[in-house]
Amino acid sequence: MHPIMLIKRGRDISRLEAFSDAVFGFSATLLVVSLEVPRTFPGLMNDLRGFASFAISFGALILLWVVHNGFFRRYGLQDGWTVALNSILLFVILFYVYPLKYMAGSLASLMGGSGDYRLATLDDLSALFVVYGLAFAALFLCYSLMYLHAWRIRGQLTLDNDEAWQAAFLFRHYLIFAMMGFFSVLAALVHFGLRYGVPGWMYALLGPFCWAHGMWSQRRREEPEDVDPELAAEAE
Repeated sequence: MHPIMLIKRGRDISRLEAFSDAVFGFSATLLVVSLEVPRTFPGLMNDLRGFASFAISFGALILLWVVHNGFFRRYGLQDGWTVALNSILLFVILFYVYPLKYMAGSLASLMGGSGDYRLATLDDLSALFVVYGLAFAALFLCYSLMYLHAWRIRGQLTLDNDEAWQAAFLFRHYLIFAMMGFFSVLAALVHFGLRYGVPGWMYALLGPFCWAHGMWSQRRREEPEDVDPELAAEAE
């Protein structure tokens, strides 16, 4: 890998970030209901009904961009490991938009939106959850590993104690997201509660798990450091 290169800890926009933003922008165009302007009023109204699914999927994509932007604003890295993990991340995002759009369309149709997102069999539903879960897990595993990398080179980044703690915290935080994606995939593969959408509802557990992790991390942070008894005796 190449030597560590910093860009004033993320104050300037690097070519890596500019390329990443272009990929995010292109991914957003893949989510659009229709790239062609409707020629009739009924066609316009039909496209407008499809904007509910677009709003859901676009919101999810924006959240992914916010996480991506936060990492580069904190560290401004362009070293080999970051480029490799970021490249995998962008590749998965381009793939992720399709199952994301289908999932969002299914949810919007349940709420009265337009579009035919019905699945013929439970095996089809299982396959959809597997594809979505694998992409979801891969995305957040990349984010998690990027923060782990930043924590490992905290000395070269001259991170203070708070920044180092934050890097370790976010590594574990996004690892929870990745693991939840894998658990959803496993549930879908064995058809656990598939008829009731359990593999999808499992993502709701991210809230309680992340809250528990945050509380545990904060307690660990506030615990006094262990003091060597011999050193304490010498001090007395």
